[in-house]
Amino acid sequence: MITDMKYNTQVKRLALPEYGRNIQNMVDHCVSLQDREERTRCANTIINIMGNMFPHLRDVNDFKHILWDHLAIMSDFALDIDYPYEVVKREDLYIKPAKLPYPQGRIVYKHYGKNLENMIRKATKYEDGEQKEYLIGLLANHMKKSFLTWNKEVVDDRKIFDDLEQLSKGFIVLDEDFHKLTESKDILSKKNKNLTRRQNK
Repeated sequence: MITDMKYNTQVKRLALPEYGRNIQNMVDHCVSLQDREERTRCANTIINIMGNMFPHLRDVNDFKHILWDHLAIMSDFALDIDYPYEVVKREDLYIKPAKLPYPQGRIVYKHYGKNLENMIRKATKYEDGEQKEYLIGLLANHMKKSFLTWNKEVVDDRKIFDDLEQLSKGFIVLDEDFHKLTESKDILSKKNKNLTRRQNK
């Protein structure tokens, strides 16, 4: 009868669970070796095994360096060998990243987003001409698509043109008689087809 089975809750917590218990046991064994050269050979063997576990990552920059960092972490920084790279230090693992500055400024229409507001502002500075007209047409159609994404109802082009005029501070004024946007039903139909295609993948 087997009597020496242990549950995961009874054994040492894995520092990097993605490598599994067997690799951790190899690392623990490597740390316990008395001879430095033997420890180094053992460490290189473990690195090769770790690399074979994730062959799809071999083209990642500094892949080998990352593996040696992971080995140091799994040994709890107790593996005394000559590392081929300068490995991560224990204290570096617990340094909190600097806070990212939160973007300031009110978004006029949240369904359009701040990026679109910025693009409209830049479009007002374009010289009049075919390129500016084309850009404004793209922005207006994108506004209509964004509006329908959040409101899920038919929207009149006049609403889009009014919002565009407001967001451009009156610099962009479109006439319904000369500017036609993609039909609401066509936008909604395409969106539903894309959703169905993603669900069937």
